Amino acid sequence: MSWQGVCLVRRTRQLDGEHAMASRDFKRQLNGYGLTTAQILYRRPDHPWLLQSYIWQEYDLCPDFPELQGFLKFWRTSLHGILHTVLVAHSRLIKPAEIRALDGEFKLN
Repeated sequence: MSWQGVCLVRRTRQLDGEHAMASRDFKRQLNGYGLTTAQILYRRPDHPWLLQSYIWQEYDLCPDFPELQGFLKFWRTSLHGILHTVLVAHSRLIKPAEIRALDGEFKLN
């Protein structure tokens, strides 16, 4: 395989990977997932009197937030910082009224 062939294969794989990620996120939004942002305040193990902030962002389902719950479970079992406060903001980026069936298709050129 030539050098140009190798570059073409790598570029195609990168584009396919990017397309797959966008498609996965879009499908999740259609299934009710919305963008969830959590500000996590935790106590530092070396200075327990000091609160540190961590921002977490992912597509998640409101009101149960299974993705966030999984992350917080990981935090409690794997990290040393004791959780103090978790503030959550959630927004559905695609709402049902914004999606409607096409009535026809128009082609230009």
